[in-house]
Amino acid sequence: MITVLIIVGVIVVLIGLFIWVTYNSLVTLRLRVDEAWSDITVQLKRRLDLIPNLIETVKGYAAHEKGVFESVTEARTNVMNAGSVKETAAAENQLEGTLKSLFAVAEAYPDLKASNNFIELQKELVDTEDKIQAARRFYNNGTMTLNTKIQTFPSNVVAAMFSFKNREFFELDEAEQAKAEKPVEVKF
Repeated sequence: MITVLIIVGVIVVLIGLFIWVTYNSLVTLRLRVDEAWSDITVQLKRRLDLIPNLIETVKGYAAHEKGVFESVTEARTNVMNAGSVKETAAAENQLEGTLKSLFAVAEAYPDLKASNNFIELQKELVDTEDKIQAARRFYNNGTMTLNTKIQTFPSNVVAAMFSFKNREFFELDEAEQAKAEKPVEVKF
């Protein structure tokens, strides 16, 4: 009888230990995903802060390109107002397209392309884009790891007990991805 109680006690302790370790690993993964999302929002804010300066620089050379400026401003506002990962990704896709249009306009103005202010802003935007891409990869990797742990047995039992939810990936939709892979067409 004592042997049975010891075996049951050991099993209960092992189950408790498993729940404890699994819960802590899920919390750690969730916090890493939250941190990665924070990194993305920091870089998005940095890019959003650069855009008004870029628009003003281009306006000085191409004042009649009002439609492009309005599109970029609207897309920037949509990114700032996005709430979820999915909304942010959609707004980001729109912003990337409008920025390509803005740079296509800039191609038509040699004086603008030679402007130190424009060149510096362009460099900062490229650097920020690289950081956003790295942050997206880090976020999506963390999201994949968390989602895998939430969905696979036996950790899915603990995840369900404590209401852990899958996270959305931050990615381009297929139509936008196809656009992003095509080079900007510049016509004079």
